[in-house]
Amino acid sequence: MSTDDTAVEERAVNTIRTLAIDAVEKANSGHPGLPMGAAAMAYVLWQRHLRHNPRDPSWPDRDRFVLSPGHGCMLAYCLLHLTGYDLSLDDLQAFRQWESKTPGHPESLITPGVEATTGPLGQGTANAVGMAMAERSLAHRFNRPGHTIVDHRTYAIVSDGDMMEGVSAEAASLAGHLGLGKLIYLYDSNHISLDGPTSLAFSTENVGARYESYGWHVLRVANGDTDLAAIDAAIAAAEAETERPSMIVVETTIGYGSPNKQGTAGAHGSPLGAEEVALTKQSLGFDPKRSFDLPEDTVAHFRTAVERGAAAQRGWEEGMARYAEAHPELAKEWQQALAGEFVADWDSALPTFGAEDAQATRQASGKALNAIAAHVPFLLGGDADLSVSTSTALKDDASFDGRTGAGRNIHFGVREHAMGSIANGMAYHGGVRSFVATFFCFSDYMRPAVRLAALNQLPVIYVWTHDSIGLGEDGPTHQPVEHLMSLRLIPDLAVVRPADANETVAAWRWAMEQRTRPVALVLGRQKVGVITPPYHESGLARGAYVVADGTGGKLDAILMGTGSELHVALAAQEQLAGDGLSTRVVSMPCWESFLEQTQAYRDSVLPPDVRTRVAVEAGVSLGWERWVGEGGAVVGVDRFGASAPGPEMMERYGITASNVAATVQRLRAGRKGRG
Repeated sequence: MSTDDTAVEERAVNTIRTLAIDAVEKANSGHPGLPMGAAAMAYVLWQRHLRHNPRDPSWPDRDRFVLSPGHGCMLAYCLLHLTGYDLSLDDLQAFRQWESKTPGHPESLITPGVEATTGPLGQGTANAVGMAMAERSLAHRFNRPGHTIVDHRTYAIVSDGDMMEGVSAEAASLAGHLGLGKLIYLYDSNHISLDGPTSLAFSTENVGARYESYGWHVLRVANGDTDLAAIDAAIAAAEAETERPSMIVVETTIGYGSPNKQGTAGAHGSPLGAEEVALTKQSLGFDPKRSFDLPEDTVAHFRTAVERGAAAQRGWEEGMARYAEAHPELAKEWQQALAGEFVADWDSALPTFGAEDAQATRQASGKALNAIAAHVPFLLGGDADLSVSTSTALKDDASFDGRTGAGRNIHFGVREHAMGSIANGMAYHGGVRSFVATFFCFSDYMRPAVRLAALNQLPVIYVWTHDSIGLGEDGPTHQPVEHLMSLRLIPDLAVVRPADANETVAAWRWAMEQRTRPVALVLGRQKVGVITPPYHESGLARGAYVVADGTGGKLDAILMGTGSELHVALAAQEQLAGDGLSTRVVSMPCWESFLEQTQAYRDSVLPPDVRTRVAVEAGVSLGWERWVGEGGAVVGVDRFGASAPGPEMMERYGITASNVAATVQRLRAGRKGRG
């Protein structure tokens, strides 16, 4: 490389640094240190290795890039602007402002070229694992001899903070086990966290050795601030390793170039300040009096990415045309997979159950899942070592092989934290539909990933079984109480708790049809009867519907329930009928969908003039007041569970037909007393 070329590259790296500090300074908010320290490795990756097309951020066979430490997002924004994405200098200058395309942490729905929403540390590392798994699965399904249409890598810049988070450890352990050879981490090892040096809490661990023990290929770069050649060589060596994922430990200086703050926590989470910005620019060879300075030759150098990307995509499209000619049916399936579309009869094998088919909803779920998987080949997922209990094994498929991509049963092991985040990564990647499963109580371990799936409109399906105190002897550690209500609080997450086998089948059909939100299927362990007649199909899609109406004219009360407790409400209806009361039983499997219906429909299900209402659900009662109103009551569980057989648990906690019926009578008596 000539002296002139070296100078251009040095100026390009320093342009990233100065743009980042200017944007943070203008916003008076942000994290300048990471972009300054990681600029060199990011430059080498984006200009010499990353296959991407700034003019088409959604090109299917592009390499994926994840910036896991999302607080350093100005690094990504600078790269996107400089290489020619639809992100203007005005957008950079609007960093962290209202409705800006450059929010305070990267958001995939807002900024073109951002592959994953990151910020909560550790999530991006696991997202990258999911992306690499999706690539392998698609490669196995679609590549044919002489026709390779899926062949890309996943790169992630990760940080000290990411390495401290447990979710990263879980994800890395699984990635090593699977041998994801097309996954590469660049570890920005700057030894500084927000409170000070990482030695405050992270002094004895050898991260590289830990990753080697996971089965990763580990390389090291001693000078990540300026040694572009060493970074380039390390990335090339990582790309050459195809049997193991790779981590490149890059030693960097946070805030590199700042005379007084580099290498300190002062460069981590706040602007450098006007005086220090000027000194930093001077040290990096820029005019201290100019802000957002973009040397023309530097911009031209970065924008070579546009033609490189266009040429790479053209080559892929030409190969795709040959593929379509040789394998037209596969090419059609490829387009369907990318669009998330199903064949016309995808749900034709879904079962329908009769009165004789009493079973746990988890069992009905397994039958529905397998019927769908037979017709939706891009559906894949797994569980946290619990498939026997969650009924989520795809019976006609093999275990997922990370090297070849064969098999659709993913054995996540006991790694719920990573499982949820990996499923998100698969959804970000596209071309596959991911589902994951564990006991409902352990949804707590997955909550950060579930929240991010909802925030990013990722259509992940969660199968959470053993849904109440009814699971029995395992006791309060495994009996979810507050989980239903707490998950209903997450915006744009649809929580579905079906009451019987047919509602469960309808729930799966509806979940598969959701393209812009995650769906939680909350299922029971205990056997329940099949409710007839089967109103479930249209009713479940609407979130709530009338299951059984009392005979006679005016309704005396409304009983509401979800899951196994709907059967309790039906039994209570019979008891109340014997007392001459006319009641309506309403199934409410999905509050979120019910709230999306018209007011007229909601009123038709829950007539406003019927004020005696009782809800029954084996979880905390808080929240049900929305539906029962001031004149109603809730039969719920507002304390932790206990260890005893399931039927006894329900009896002792008052989840019984007699208690529901007595509650209705008490409400009616109280209303008469007030009258």
